[in-house]
Amino acid sequence: MPPAILLKGISKGFKQTNLRRDYITLKSLLLNPFSRKGRPKEETMVVFQDLNLEIPKGISLGVIGRNGSGKSTLLKVMTGIYKPDSGLVRMDGRVSSLIELGAGFHPEFTGRENVFINGTILGLSRKEIEKRFDQIVRFAELESFIDVPVRTYSSGMYVRLGFSVAVNVDPDILLVDEVLAVGDESFSRKCIEKMMAFKKAGKTIVLVTHDLPTVERFCDQALWLESGCIQAQGDPRQVIDAYRQEVARRDDARYKEEQSHLACSGLERFISKNRWGNGDIEITRVRLMDSQGQERHVFQDGEDILLEMNFQVFRPTSDVVFGVGIFDGNGTCCYGTNTDLDQVRLPQFSETGRIAVKLESVHLIEGTYYLDVAVHARDGHCYDYQNGCFSFAMRSAMKDAGIYRIPHCWIIENAQQALTLSAVTDEISEQSK
Repeated sequence: MPPAILLKGISKGFKQTNLRRDYITLKSLLLNPFSRKGRPKEETMVVFQDLNLEIPKGISLGVIGRNGSGKSTLLKVMTGIYKPDSGLVRMDGRVSSLIELGAGFHPEFTGRENVFINGTILGLSRKEIEKRFDQIVRFAELESFIDVPVRTYSSGMYVRLGFSVAVNVDPDILLVDEVLAVGDESFSRKCIEKMMAFKKAGKTIVLVTHDLPTVERFCDQALWLESGCIQAQGDPRQVIDAYRQEVARRDDARYKEEQSHLACSGLERFISKNRWGNGDIEITRVRLMDSQGQERHVFQDGEDILLEMNFQVFRPTSDVVFGVGIFDGNGTCCYGTNTDLDQVRLPQFSETGRIAVKLESVHLIEGTYYLDVAVHARDGHCYDYQNGCFSFAMRSAMKDAGIYRIPHCWIIENAQQALTLSAVTDEISEQSK
């Protein structure tokens, strides 16, 4: 079976004109029209270079990547809005797309007229459009506005009408860009339901979005673009995980650079670094590492975090307790523990040593956090206490509120599906066993 979409050896670039600033005034430019100093400089920005992509029929593909990675350009090449500089583009079936807000709409024409214009562009005859017109208007919820110029429409009305036309022409291939995020919650839900119906009908869908949970939940495959190159394609969970790791790596590098800049400029952090104690034992280094042993400053929700402390003993003693505390930007303690509370038996340390605590599946809400580390006697007598000595950031696809994400599930009861609390409790107990 031939693929629904085939891109072979695609190359695409855009010419950029950069005006030189060698001339000072318009007069100097007019007096020297052939001066090389005044000529604009043209450069070519390459988006794709020999890109190959094959999408089987009936597949829902989610395209992810940073801004400027080439996602929207890829869709425009598929639709024919952009012609590739070289290579083959083959689309097997009727293609419908929603790429840009109001693309293809004439602002002075009414919604009714634009429906017929867009339907014609998408390959429908006038009779076919007339047959589907009421359905298009009803889905868009624009019955009261269909005969007014679309220039009077809000951005949400633009989206509703554009999406309604795109999905009601019964396409074989549907291409959708991030523009759906402009719609309200109710309409977004309708769009997802419509696309689910398309998916069940065996249609091919290409969805460009930054909403990673939607890609993981809805799409059969995910494709990660980076600077016009395919970094990964396949199972959505695996591709999204690889993408998140790369984002975390970049965030971590930027975070370290920012902290280094702050240190060099002498600027204080949100929580100033304070330190006290008698110095019998000193904590000489604090590091946070991931499960691979890589030092990090940015972590994803649910990752393990290894907190490592190096220390030096100036006065040996067996009365030693190591402790850590995690605080948010407001100074609220999110979590704190120590070796005494956890009943960890420590040996008598010599001159130097290292101690680490592994925090498993950390589900802190997205934000910046600060560490307190300490070593003290069991009675609280402090050897070395460092307040706000280290900061790190948490990233999460969830946007809930609070401090810590408690593992939870929702239980829904209705007339069609009545569940008793005892039955649910028993089921959860059985699963935990």
